[in-house]
This record gives sequence, structure tokens and C-alpha cells, in this order.
Amino acid sequence: MDSTPHLVATDIDGTLLRDDRTLSARTAAVLARVADQGTPVVLVTGRPIRWLRLVYDQLAAPLPAICANGAVVYDPTTDEVLRADPLAPELLAEVVRRLRAEVPGVSLAVEIVDGREMRHEAHYPLRWDADDEAIRAVQTAEELLSVPAVKLLARAGEQDPDRFTRLVAAALAGLAEATHSSHSGLVEISAAGVTKAAGLAWYCHRINVAAPDVLAFGDMPNDLPMLTWAGRAVAVGNAHPDVLAIADEVAPANSSDGVAAYLEKVFGVR
Repeated sequence: MDSTPHLVATDIDGTLLRDDRTLSARTAAVLARVADQGTPVVLVTGRPIRWLRLVYDQLAAPLPAICANGAVVYDPTTDEVLRADPLAPELLAEVVRRLRAEVPGVSLAVEIVDGREMRHEAHYPLRWDADDEAIRAVQTAEELLSVPAVKLLARAGEQDPDRFTRLVAAALAGLAEATHSSHSGLVEISAAGVTKAAGLAWYCHRINVAAPDVLAFGDMPNDLPMLTWAGRAVAVGNAHPDVLAIADEVAPANSSDGVAAYLEKVFGVR
């Protein structure tokens, strides 16, 4: 990329947010100034829609979001889902059959209603928002798999995340996408072809922005498709080794406002 980017796409957790999941005043101000200058800024995240409010409350204005690793494209100004690409119930059933055969004891959850609600098996370990009324345990597999899901979540105790993701990806090859964005052994599963790159590409086509004109920031393996698709890929300093290996450039860590620091140089904003 030789010219000023026509669009900025950034991951949220571990990239835009600090380790305590807060957005610095500096980063919020820089994102607002870039957008005010006429360059679209898009959040591209594994988060479901219901987790975006925590970010929007810290921004000067809500930003469009590619959620659930590319399965949902969301317009916060109208609270409208522009596009959704879920796992159909029949596909979910086959994915789960393969998972249970490969990983006995696996615990599962699904993001449904475009990521506004979550259903989980009783033994699935909740790490956040356990008291949220949008989260509900189910008693049967039929109930878990009865509606389309924008993301299937799989845990099997504490696992090496890279090794566990490779195991799941091999079991689901040709059927679904498997990736991860955490350090706790959580694998995130989407329909085949659904990635952050695919969701962002759809959005960019909608507003007539080409891939070579996109500047993207990320830190974890679920960011790899987006970073390899974008014209300029920037990893934050705390990124996963696989992300650092493919990045065009490396910005300071998320704890040092790496995205803001990089954008200040590119766009001349403070």
C-alpha cells in the first residue's frame, strides 16, 4: 500500500483494547479523527453483537462491526444486521457429530439470533456474562442444535489453544472453519468459508473499497484471514507468533496504544 488507506479495519480484544478491556482516551480520539476525515473505520471481531456495547460505550460514536469472526455484519446506528452467514441446523448436527467422535467430553455452546443470544450445554464453562438473561443452558442436543448459529464454541478443559484448534480443524476439514482468539483452549467454529476476511470483503464491496486499500490490525489466529486479505497488515507487538510472522509491520502492543500510535503516523492525527 503506497497511499493513504481507504478503510481501517481493526480487531478489538488484544488489539484495540488494553488488557483490562478498556479503550484509552487516546485510541478513542484517534479513531474518531480518522473517521471524521472521511476514512471508514470498521471493527472486526470474534465478539457477538451483545458484547459490542462495552466497546461502543467507550467510543465517540459507534462503528460498523464485522462480528462472530465474519458471520455477522452489523450497523449499530440502526441496530440492523446487514448480513448473516450462520451454520444451519443440519450442518451443526454433522459438525457436532464429528466433534464428539474426535473429542470425547467436549462441551459446546452456540451463538444464535445473530449473536444476540447464547445457548450452552449444562457442563459448558461460562467465563463471562453468566448472569445475562440472553445466556441459557439447555438440557438436550436437539435444543442446542435446533436453530441456525453464527458460531459454535467448543471447550474440552484447559488445552493448548493452537494444538486443540488444529485437532478440531482436521476433524471438520471441508465442513466448517475452526480458529481461536483466546489462550484458554476455546475453539470458535463457523460455516465453511466464513472468516473475518470474508465478512470484511463483503462490507468493503458494499462501500466500494478494494482489498489493496485496506489497513488491518490484529493479534490472534482468527485475524490471519483478514490480515492476509488486506493491503497492509499490522500486528500489535503482543500478537501471536503466527500473526507476527505474516504481518507487513508491527505496531506497539495493545497496552501501549499500538493502533493509535500507528494511525497517528499514517493519518497525521493526534
